[in-house]
Amino acid sequence: MSPTAAGPRPAGARGIDQILAEARSRLDRHDPLRAARARDAGAVLVDIRPAAQRDASGVIPGALVVERNVLEWRFDPASDARLPVADRYDLRVIVYCQEGYTSSLAAAALQDLGLRLATDLAGGIVAWQRAGLPVVSGAAR
Repeated sequence: MSPTAAGPRPAGARGIDQILAEARSRLDRHDPLRAARARDAGAVLVDIRPAAQRDASGVIPGALVVERNVLEWRFDPASDARLPVADRYDLRVIVYCQEGYTSSLAAAALQDLGLRLATDLAGGIVAWQRAGLPVVSGAAR
């Protein structure tokens, strides 16, 4: 156990770096160009960022906005609160956030629900923009 400002880590507790690495080890993460091709081939691109980030950075055209706090309910095919698009377990979902951290955890959570093809956009919308891919104003959505 490593001491921290909060004291020693409790037995069985994992740090966020370990949790993130474990989540990513299950994902076939997509770089921006691969994510764009997958979207064009029918994958659902999902923006999980809060409105303030979308307003500041814009959104990827064609992305479905589902904030992180309701993602599992909206994409669980067995949930009464699911979105119409989330009607099957073999749905190709690519989750993105600002820089690709929260999206990795979210994609792993979707896999836990049985959406085995769920993954995320490595580097988030920041990487997408750096790749020169289009973004539209978040305020316009």
